[in-house]
Formats: sequence, structure tokens, C-alpha cells
Amino acid sequence: MLVLEGIKILELAHMPPGELCTMILGDFGADIIKVEALPQSGNRGVGVSGIADADVLKAAAAFNALNRNKKSIRLNLKSEEGRQVFHRLVKKADVIVEGFRPGAVNRMGADYETAREINPRIVYCSLSGYGQDGPYSQYPGHDINYISIAGALNLIGRPGEPPAIPLNFVADFAGASMHGAVGILAALYAREKTGKGQLVDISYTDSVISLMTFLLQQYLFAGLKFPKGEWSLGGGYPYYKTYETSDGKLISLGCLESWFWDNLCKAIGREDLRSYGFSPEHFLGKSSDPKWKEVEDDLKQIFLSRTRDEWFEILIKHDVPAGKVNTLDEVFNDPQLIHRGMLLEFDHPKLGKVRHPGIAIKLSETPGKVRSLAPYSGEHTDEVLLGMGYSAADIEHLRKADAIG
Repeated sequence: MLVLEGIKILELAHMPPGELCTMILGDFGADIIKVEALPQSGNRGVGVSGIADADVLKAAAAFNALNRNKKSIRLNLKSEEGRQVFHRLVKKADVIVEGFRPGAVNRMGADYETAREINPRIVYCSLSGYGQDGPYSQYPGHDINYISIAGALNLIGRPGEPPAIPLNFVADFAGASMHGAVGILAALYAREKTGKGQLVDISYTDSVISLMTFLLQQYLFAGLKFPKGEWSLGGGYPYYKTYETSDGKLISLGCLESWFWDNLCKAIGREDLRSYGFSPEHFLGKSSDPKWKEVEDDLKQIFLSRTRDEWFEILIKHDVPAGKVNTLDEVFNDPQLIHRGMLLEFDHPKLGKVRHPGIAIKLSETPGKVRSLAPYSGEHTDEVLLGMGYSAADIEHLRKADAIG
């Protein structure tokens, strides 16, 4: 049994954060129909789909973990007949997920108010940069812009240098994708009590504020500013930092607690440094005491004496929070990630072994499952429409009218 079996989702995400949101739900059994535009509509997404030929796209689809456990249909929501097909889908759906700028779905007849009129039980999740309302709601943006507005970007990096850009993990995926999935589940649970659906309005920027709660509560209470690269969790002190090793790789330390710092000092034979561990005032910024620089320089030299993996084994044996700074080539060979099933392999009839990132949420009784690899665009158009009661002649008419693809 999969816990979300029977939940039907229409995905109008068109960008990876929305696709990850529905992927999480699909891994636990949700039946997802990915509604994609016709090829002549152009490509607004990010990836290879705009530059590769059809055979390459079909092969790439098998590796597209974001779209696993989904079916794909092509609908022209700019045409009246295409919208009618979509509205028939809405009647039987539980959830709609869309990722357009506010107002864009209104022009497609795919907005919340229209969907609610058709199906009052619909849970409608909108993912947008700044939310469905407010002075910024129509502004364009990407992850870097959202974490800028939310104040996260200014906290990351070295002092005196421009911020370090954390790829698009924060607002896009940790922010919008995860908050979207939680919001949908909460709304489905509420529907069990009320019988009614609702709008789930997820702002990428709001989500970053939520992720920053640990820091912001301290700013709001005590005015702590967490200067970039100068405080305890930002790399300003030697106990929470990365160090180069003799093989040119890096190892990370996270010795915030006094006992972990003590363990490190024992492991490296420098118990004279025990008094230079974490102190609450380190949240305020970097100390002006020159001794801290000496401690850091000493650690740099010590870690250059062995390889990364040698240090990892030594430190873990001494109960020191340490981590190998893995490259992507090393991640899926890490014994812990292999043990946890964070690399999945499937046999494909044409492509051989296909690998996907695993399912992070582990449920003891109803675990998630990859039931199917990702479809290529429009692969299931005919199948879905036949299942809705359209005849082969109806489908041919819709295709000739450019309502489907």
C-alpha cells in the first residue's frame, strides 16, 4: 500500500521546483498527470528540452527523477477545446499544482476560481516567487533574487567578499517544493474534516523566511545580526569550518558542543586548545582576539598532514562531528547513502541501468516507491483521454484542432 493512493494530481508546474513538489507526492502513491504545452508553444523551462532532438529527449526522460511516477499529456490551454479537456480533468482531480506568475493561469482558464467552480473539493497549490498578492507579486525572479529579498544571501560567504551563491537549493527546493508538498498534505487533511478544498499559496520568498526561523527568532528577540563569515555557524571560528587535507580534498568540522571540541583536541593531540571552543557571544561575530587566528592556522597545518579519508576515520573514532566534503562522483559511493537507499537503479529495456536519487522520507509501514520512470512529453495524451471517455475520433479531432499534442 502507498499512503497517497487514489489522490489525483494535475501538474502545471513547468519548472523544477513544482516538479519536485509533485515528485514527493508521487513517490507515495499520488496519481499525477503532467499537463504540458504543445511543442509549438515554445519552451519556458530550464534544461535540455529546448535544444535536444526527440530521441535524446526520450532517453533523457528515463533519468528525469523529477518526473517519475507521472503521466504526461499535451494540452493547448490557449484553445477553447484544450481548456474543455482540462476542465474535464479537473472534475476528477484532488489537487492542482501550478508554478506560473500570478494571473497567467487565468488566461488559460486554469485558475483557482475556475477550478473551484468545477470541483469545490479541489486543493489548488500555486507556487510563485513572491506570492499571489502584494507589491512584488508580478515581479520576475529566480532563487538568487528570493534569497536576496529574504535576507539569506547576505549571510552566506566570507567577510569582506560578495555573498556565496548556494546554487538554487534554498528558495526553489528547500523552500517552495517542500512547503508546497506540506501545504498540499495539510489541505487534503483539512478537506477530510470540512469536505472543501482550498488555495495553497506558496511564495518562494516566504518559504526562505520560514527556513530562517532559527536565526530570525534571535534577531527579533535580541537584535543578533549574524555578520557574513564572522559568526559561529558562518565559518568565522575554527570549530565550524572546512579544512584542506594532504590529498587536496576537504573535511568539515562541526564541533559546536564543548565535548565535541574536547574530543577533537584529543584526536589531534592539542588539548592545549580546549579553551577555544564555542561560546554564545560567537553568534555576534568574530572575536578580535588574535589567538583565534593562531588556532585556525594550527588546525590548517595539522589537517594537511593526512588524507581526507584518514582524518575522517580518526575523527569519527574519537566521536568528532566530521564530514568528508564529497564531490558528486563520490556521493553515490558513500556507504551511508548506499545503505539508506539514496541511489536507486532500474533496468531499462533500451538504456540499460537507469539511476535516480532515492526517496528521503522513510515510512516504516507505507514506504514510498518509484512505480514508473518519467514519461516523454505527451506520451500519455491518448491513454488519458481514452480513460476520460473520449473516442479515438474525438482525439483525432482535438489533435487536428491543435487542442492536444
